[in-house]
Amino acid sequence: MTEPAAPAALYRLLAWMSPAYPVGAFSYSHGIEWAVETGDITSLGTLVDWLGVVLPEGSGLADATLCAHAHRAVTARDGQALAEVAELALAFQPSKERRLETSAQGNAFMLATEAAWPAPGLALLRASWTDAVAYPVAVGAATAAHGIDEATAIHAFLHAVAANLISAAVRLVPLGQTDGQRALAGLEPMVVQTAAAARVTALDDIGGHALRSDLASMRHETQYTRLFRS
Repeated sequence: MTEPAAPAALYRLLAWMSPAYPVGAFSYSHGIEWAVETGDITSLGTLVDWLGVVLPEGSGLADATLCAHAHRAVTARDGQALAEVAELALAFQPSKERRLETSAQGNAFMLATEAAWPAPGLALLRASWTDAVAYPVAVGAATAAHGIDEATAIHAFLHAVAANLISAAVRLVPLGQTDGQRALAGLEPMVVQTAAAARVTALDDIGGHALRSDLASMRHETQYTRLFRS
């Protein structure tokens, strides 16, 4: 069993995964805006079905795996391994908007965390990788740098991802806030399972089967009316 996070580590993790943390997560829908327009997501049930593929079969698992490997590289002080994870995280994005989504949030996360909670592990990432930083890599590096255990970090990261996508759907469908919480509660077992799977997935085994979500991110680039950046 994982030991409870120390108060300071828990405080930082809650701050970083909060919707109030200045990464601009509210600006991105991860293709959900197109899925709503085309009729794929119209209700609580269809939202849960959509995320039920994205989280365990698509970008949810892939990003959580990248987060885990970034965490391990910082823990081991392995700059080369960290650079490889950072490079793969950008290369793995299936569309222009998804690359923007992860890099803009990752860079914003790095800037805010370096300013408020600097740590040697973050400096290692900067020294090892000079391109844009993908969001899961930034989170993995920061949590490792501050001694937050891997399992807790990955679980918190996936919760934040799920909560942000649900928030976008609540505004777009629209759904009520209560239905948003029902969706988050319903996805709890899936988040737990995906977090566990991410920790045993090798970088060479990262893949994605959420093709409709990837297509949604591509179609969103030319969507006529848009509220979100992805």
